[in-house]
Amino acid sequence: MNQTSNSNHSDLLRSLMQPLNIPSFKALSRTADVSEWQVKQLRQGRAAQMQAEPLFKLSQTLQISLNELLAKFSNLPLPSPEPNSTQNLGHLQQEYRRLEAQLAEQQQTLQQEFQRSSLQTLESLLLQLPTAAYAAENNPQIPAARLLPLLRPIEQLLKSWGVEAIAPVGSEVAYDPQFHQLMEGRAESGDRVKIRYTGYTQGNKLLHRAKVSPVSDS
Repeated sequence: MNQTSNSNHSDLLRSLMQPLNIPSFKALSRTADVSEWQVKQLRQGRAAQMQAEPLFKLSQTLQISLNELLAKFSNLPLPSPEPNSTQNLGHLQQEYRRLEAQLAEQQQTLQQEFQRSSLQTLESLLLQLPTAAYAAENNPQIPAARLLPLLRPIEQLLKSWGVEAIAPVGSEVAYDPQFHQLMEGRAESGDRVKIRYTGYTQGNKLLHRAKVSPVSDS
């Protein structure tokens, strides 16, 4: 393979990397979780000689199909391919379809496991809340405090996900516009405000700001 061909494939690969903000071939290998040698194979137009798994990872990272990747980075004689090349190409396509199906199955399994574990945590709430709501509708005298234990499964689920309340409802805190949203009036940073509706964070990420009202000094 001549130097000009290698250069053409490298330039083509750069043109695919640029819109994805992948700055270098080394960064491509890290992002796709493949070796730098595999990226070098691609730059040399040897995609048809590569194994299916790194090709699959590279096609996903570059956001093109496996067939397109093979067409762009392979020097196979397309008009009259050799039997071995055709067989290799068919094997790669078959392996790609297998990996694609395996990935879809894994995603479905993870989703089912997530739903199952969530439902197990919320089981008591799912079983008791409709009955409690029915009783409350038919007997307004039932104190709301009796419904509070039903919320514990939700608290446990949120805790397991690392979701935390910004502050308890009714508490007075220093106003922070990053975490608090005024429902009425005005407040400056550091002013006392009262939590009306709690907000939530997850790790360093803000999910919902707490809704607050200014506290009068009178």
